[in-house]
Amino acid sequence: MSHKIILDTDPGIDDAMAIFFAFQRPEIEVLGLTTVYGNVPVEMAAKNAITLCDLAGKDIPVCKGVARPWVGPESTYAHFVHGDDGFGNINFPPAKGQLDPRSSAQFIVDMARKYPGEITIVAIGPLGNLALALRLEPELPKLIKAVSIMGGAAFVRGNVTPVAEANIWNDAYAAEIVFDADWELNMFGLDVTNSCPFTPDFLTTLKDINPKLGGFVHDAAQFYVEFYSQNRDDDVCFFHDAMPIAHLIDPSLFELQTGHARVSTDPLNIGQTSIALPNTTASPDWLDAQQINVATKVNNQRLTQLYLDTYSS
Repeated sequence: MSHKIILDTDPGIDDAMAIFFAFQRPEIEVLGLTTVYGNVPVEMAAKNAITLCDLAGKDIPVCKGVARPWVGPESTYAHFVHGDDGFGNINFPPAKGQLDPRSSAQFIVDMARKYPGEITIVAIGPLGNLALALRLEPELPKLIKAVSIMGGAAFVRGNVTPVAEANIWNDAYAAEIVFDADWELNMFGLDVTNSCPFTPDFLTTLKDINPKLGGFVHDAAQFYVEFYSQNRDDDVCFFHDAMPIAHLIDPSLFELQTGHARVSTDPLNIGQTSIALPNTTASPDWLDAQQINVATKVNNQRLTQLYLDTYSS
């Protein structure tokens, strides 16, 4: 089955791995990269996206999107995770391609109108572009096939606060808008992404089987491994952002549960994604909320093999 997708991204080391993963799959047609602030400022995200397209030999639109949260001050970014350049400080030479003149939100709306019912938006950064696209085109949920996000923590602790995951926490008010829209929303959060660690041996294998793209991921991810291996007995990293794409390719890799979802915006719990599973509440405050699908389990061995098979093709 083929899939038209828009990748909404904030590259980012694991974004790079996910983008290359999508580019190499014959059943995935990436219509464009829409960029957003998050791991890095939006100007850097856009430049990094152009560089990744150039490295992969892909001539597709790259758009620059929102630069700050829907509500509140500018982000402090995650340079301590991804490096000052978003690519683990490997000083990779930036490409000189041009941005599409449209904003990320406008590109999403334009493509949805051009291909009604055909596009899955794969959002692997904060959700400001999707929230703005909903404001530009209130009928957007009727035009989009589905939305798959990397973000949230349904039944596990967060990674920024005890209850919040970074992508949702970075723009909780935008996430609230996106979660409340009437479209199919599939959430791949820390419940599954943190359950599948990748070792330095995996990175070495990526480089061996694909010196160009796998080599870039290997080199950039050394900084990433150092961050994730703090206070652990083993060296690992996590490729959070590739999982929504893996689900499009092979849904049988995952177990999903459906429930009513709420995103918290109060100061203490901001960014928390709470899920009310069937028959767990009678409260209309929950039952009136939109239902989403939440990934709760993943087959680590088969997922890892899918990544390796793709990079070796």
